[in-house]
Amino acid sequence: MQVLRDDVGTDVKLSRAPRRVVSLVPSLTESIALSSSQLLVGATDWCTHPADLEVTRVRGTKNPDVDLVTELAPDLVVANAEENRAADIDALRRLGNTVWVTAPESVPAALESLRRMLAALDLGEPSWLRTAKQHWENAVPPVRAHAIVPIWRRPWMALGRDTFAGDLLRRLGVHNVLADHSERYPRFVLDQLPDHDLVVLPDEPYAFSPSDGPEAFPGTSWACVSGRHLTWYGPSLAEARDVLTAQLAAATL
Repeated sequence: MQVLRDDVGTDVKLSRAPRRVVSLVPSLTESIALSSSQLLVGATDWCTHPADLEVTRVRGTKNPDVDLVTELAPDLVVANAEENRAADIDALRRLGNTVWVTAPESVPAALESLRRMLAALDLGEPSWLRTAKQHWENAVPPVRAHAIVPIWRRPWMALGRDTFAGDLLRRLGVHNVLADHSERYPRFVLDQLPDHDLVVLPDEPYAFSPSDGPEAFPGTSWACVSGRHLTWYGPSLAEARDVLTAQLAAATL
């Protein structure tokens, strides 16, 4: 029996290296699939990468079918403290499932979280993770822009304190003007925002686009960016620096 500890400090007991895994997090699904696709037996409807993934779908990240997950007889269920509800994680455990919970709030924490999760799955360190580490090992550059980063509208919500995406932007020279907010994902009123010179509009969780979002911030430069590269921690980190740098450089007034 091996006893490991996940990101939130919960002891995870494994009698053997997991052979059947259900993932409730799109980025973790991609991480496992690209490292050892045969391990996955279930994933959420939102797990869109890799595109050819063929596993049982267990509904969404916020409403997984816990009975179906249990019927798949996983050796391990991987979840995230932010993307998945505590009530669902607790329900899975009550039904006898072993659950590993991730909770990174920065790029270095995400890379270490991925390393530890993959080690728990006996997968070692895949090439994409080594590449991601190399891409993000540089020092944090000087601030080049002060940004608001909406993640939803109706109501408007944005990145606040202690978020993975906010730390990733910081490492690209973009300061989140709500980084000191008391909430991680605060609601905001358009005419009460702190001073900013850039609006970063990811295409998930809300699908911001050039025709849906920029019009709310007249006179301010804006950039539509890949939500997967901004908010997912997994293989996307191996290319996120280049992708987001190019998209931010194309900011439009």
